[in-house]
Amino acid sequence: MTNLTLKPYITEDQIQNKVRELGETLTKKFKGEKVVAVCVLKGSFMFYSDLIRNMGGDVTCEFFGVSSYHGGTSSSGEVKVTLDLASPVEGCHVVLVEDIIDTGLTMNYLKNAMTSRKPKSLTTVSLLEKPDALKVKCEIDYVGFKIPNDFVVGYGLDYQGYYRNLPYIAQVQNFQ
Repeated sequence: MTNLTLKPYITEDQIQNKVRELGETLTKKFKGEKVVAVCVLKGSFMFYSDLIRNMGGDVTCEFFGVSSYHGGTSSSGEVKVTLDLASPVEGCHVVLVEDIIDTGLTMNYLKNAMTSRKPKSLTTVSLLEKPDALKVKCEIDYVGFKIPNDFVVGYGLDYQGYYRNLPYIAQVQNFQ
């Protein structure tokens, strides 16, 4: 494992409180409707699993794998699809669940990819957003936390595959 100096930034309690709040908001929005929740892999898997447990109603799960970091500390802007949806979402209410909005390029790609599949509606949710890092306009329906343009790990977010298992989010203080 790489030895980075980490500074806790968002606590486990803060995350879980925000996830509950977002889950309740989505439950109210889709009351009585069937929802397809799409997990953007790999980074959002922890947020996604906690979020869907906090959503009431009929929720089915789908997974869409993309990569734009390619081992670095900032988004390359080039989106590579690593796993496509297993089922069609045409005519469905889709909730697209992402871990972090950095440049906005990946989320815009995802929104276009989902919209082309003709869902009944598309709602976007991200745990984190870095407004100062945006390279393009990117509108998100629900954001858990707006953070500065620092590299963060934990709660699904990684550095070269490590630190996803942390129950909190930490700022990386140094790189080797």
